[in-house]
Amino acid sequence: MQPSHKHFDQDPAPPPGSTWAPSSSAGPTEIGRDEEDPPSSKETPVPIGPEEPDAHQAQQCPDPGPQTHGMSCDGSRDAQNGGVQFSISAQSQSNVVSNVMNNCNVNSVNIHATFGTNANPNSADKGVSLEEIRNKIKSMLKTKYECIFEGIPKRGNPSSLVSIYTELYITKGESEQVNAEHEVWHVETAAKKTDTEEITVKCSDIFKPLPGQETPVKTVLTKGIAGIGKTVSIQKFILDWAEGRSNTDITFVFPLPFRQLNHFHDKEFSLMGLINHFFPPMADIENIEDYKVLFIFDGLDECRLPLNDNCQCWCSAKESVSLNILLMNLIQGNLFRPALLWITSRPAAVNQIPPQYIQTMTEIRGFNDPQKDEYFRKKFSNDKNLADRIISHVRSCRSLYIMCHMPVFCWISATVLGKMLIKEDSQETPKTLTQMYTNLLLIQTKIKNQKYSQECLVNKNKISELDKKMIISLGQLAFQQLIKGNIIFYEEDLRECDIDAKAASMYSGMFTEIFKEEFEFDEQTVYCFVHLSIQEYLAALFVHFRYINTGENSLNPSISKDSNLHQLHKSAVSMALESKNGHFDLFLRFLLGISLESNQKILPCLLGGNSGNLQSCEKTIKYIKKELEKNPSAERAINLFHCLNELNDTTLVEEIQNYLRSGSPMDTELSPDQCSALAYVLLMSTDVLEDFDLSAYNSTAAGRRRLLPVLKFCKRACLHHCNMTKFLMEPVIQVLQSPNSLLTHLDLSYNKLGETGVKLLCDSLKASSTLQVLGLGDCNLTGSCCEGLASLLIHPLLTLKELQLRGNDLGDSGVELLCRALQEPSCQLQRLRLSGCRVTEKGCASLASALQSNPLYLTELDLSYNHPGDLGLELLSAAQKVSKLETLIVDHCGPCRDKPGLPKCMYSINR
Repeated sequence: MQPSHKHFDQDPAPPPGSTWAPSSSAGPTEIGRDEEDPPSSKETPVPIGPEEPDAHQAQQCPDPGPQTHGMSCDGSRDAQNGGVQFSISAQSQSNVVSNVMNNCNVNSVNIHATFGTNANPNSADKGVSLEEIRNKIKSMLKTKYECIFEGIPKRGNPSSLVSIYTELYITKGESEQVNAEHEVWHVETAAKKTDTEEITVKCSDIFKPLPGQETPVKTVLTKGIAGIGKTVSIQKFILDWAEGRSNTDITFVFPLPFRQLNHFHDKEFSLMGLINHFFPPMADIENIEDYKVLFIFDGLDECRLPLNDNCQCWCSAKESVSLNILLMNLIQGNLFRPALLWITSRPAAVNQIPPQYIQTMTEIRGFNDPQKDEYFRKKFSNDKNLADRIISHVRSCRSLYIMCHMPVFCWISATVLGKMLIKEDSQETPKTLTQMYTNLLLIQTKIKNQKYSQECLVNKNKISELDKKMIISLGQLAFQQLIKGNIIFYEEDLRECDIDAKAASMYSGMFTEIFKEEFEFDEQTVYCFVHLSIQEYLAALFVHFRYINTGENSLNPSISKDSNLHQLHKSAVSMALESKNGHFDLFLRFLLGISLESNQKILPCLLGGNSGNLQSCEKTIKYIKKELEKNPSAERAINLFHCLNELNDTTLVEEIQNYLRSGSPMDTELSPDQCSALAYVLLMSTDVLEDFDLSAYNSTAAGRRRLLPVLKFCKRACLHHCNMTKFLMEPVIQVLQSPNSLLTHLDLSYNKLGETGVKLLCDSLKASSTLQVLGLGDCNLTGSCCEGLASLLIHPLLTLKELQLRGNDLGDSGVELLCRALQEPSCQLQRLRLSGCRVTEKGCASLASALQSNPLYLTELDLSYNHPGDLGLELLSAAQKVSKLETLIVDHCGPCRDKPGLPKCMYSINR
């Protein structure tokens, strides 16, 4: 029976590179295999640790109830109200023995839990010193993680991780949102965000609290796209601990990758049994709960265990239960509450862990610009000139430089450009993704063929028939599994593509960097491509090759074999446009790029063979431009410009650049496709866009919608007078809900949002932690709209500093709703503008009361063009004296202002 596949919300095997490592079960981290070495046989893991008993007594956690005075599932209890504190520490090397409580009753709460019995940090439980056990664990981890194989070096000649490791850009922040976009969009976002002010953290400081954060960090969830460096960050953390460089206060570190835990989904373990299984020296420890321990769970997106938040509560570290219940109770804090947990995941899977169990959310953004340079300089430390040429080249190609935020793409670039730029008068170097990946395939294949085929030495662009067959077979596998959404494959999948498992093992030496096999605990070999982008490239290569050689359209088999290449391209464009999350975006780029003659010359035996390619590509360019004139989503439209770039067509981009240089005259109306070109130009710029004024561009609603993805990459957005209908608000809301948004200022004034629009806006803003200033002046809001706005002011994930509501008929009822939030200490609003909002004495009384209840934040209050009355002014003046309110604006006030609509503000003009 074939195991279930992993899907695209799961990490593939870690790719090569200085910041990447697969989770092997033993020995140094291996990336690549020397082609001269014989293929490794399947390694049969030796069972370690005792077998867990099948039977167990059902463990039930007590429900504390009202009489427990803080008694928790792990037996801890506050030392108050006469309660007992069970948490006992040992100091000055003394032995402390705490009580063992079992099946007893405390304050009507049944206890079935065993507490620590040996808190002396210098001795273990079975006559073996703690230091001896720690040294054994450290030695195991050091052996496993101190080295990383890069490329395909000689076996036994690994690189030291410490010598080549480049610190990654890791940020701290919180977000409950899940981003379902293709991960290449995350990379393009990261290219902008690393230039902004964010809280960054070193890998070794992942458990240190943020400034002002009083609660200790217990559980950290780190997210990051495939190939960004999650696994190697963990590797570096573990190695630094094992070698005593950091986090020396932690007694034990236990890495338990989900990929390995999956093989025990039908087993039962106690916590001690699980630890002993993977770390045999721990058998001499009687109770792990006596020590400070860190569990590291890498690859949540690969987890096949049902992590159910409503699972059975479990508190005992010594009794067995199913693995999913054990892990979930560890995460919830019911089991071994003091333990530290570090979980990593790709973005799409982070919501598997409820946010209430996560103290700190971090994101690995890969390399920022200085770190990219550092990577290449370390990689070519013996040739500074070569490193400089490589850095200069990738900087000159914006699309390549953006992709270099991924460490795996830095490795690809170093592999290709290190060969091509080694001479000053080097051949034409890659400027597009397709050129880069095609050269990578050629270089990796030639490494093997330089030894085995003299014919291939004579013709530098020729590969053997055997290699050609293997590449096409791997391409078929890549394509079939891409369609299914799989990134992990099994022998059954290989056989479907006529790939013999033994042959795949033999050829994996040649394709180590492209195709990786892993041996797991159940002796079943699993396969995956080093990175999703390599799978997408080989899938595109296979589709192109099959058409060139058989005329078959793999994307639409019903099309006649007599059709031309353009029909294949049309099928691919349609498939990509129909995907809401961009699942085929990169595949489409590669397929179109492969069709260019300049790319086919790199590997003519695989990519060439059709004399009509040029005409087909010209037709495809025209077809893409026609599609841009239609109504694709803004994100898919941007990808079509990436496709035009792969086809070396920049006419629309040059046209819009001329438009920008002319000063963007308002009398020139931009068509929707021109708006997409403008968005592409703005997104591909090297700088973060400080200000974006949508009203500055003359276009239709369809055209303006194409521009809205730019909001994600700018800091301040002005959408005045843009007729923000639901059609236009949808992409705005998507940006606000994006965890990668840079937006801090949003002004939607002079749009008729009404109650429906403001409700949509408030719901989306609750997912954003970046917005600080919100402008909703003259938006046709009423008092009832203030309930949603008030909820924003006290939302824990949003810290609004300024709220602009001028010109809306909010009335005293609306102001009263706002004041309910203003009086809360969690509300940190600094500037509130209520000019012309029909506020009277009653509303002023509410504002004065709120200021007195929460006097620390509001510094500016605009009540001009209202009717506060004498008493209202008196109350506000008194509140100002006891608060931090510095500016109180009450000009142009009077009874005439308490009128609905525009006349209240125009009264003095009409006089």
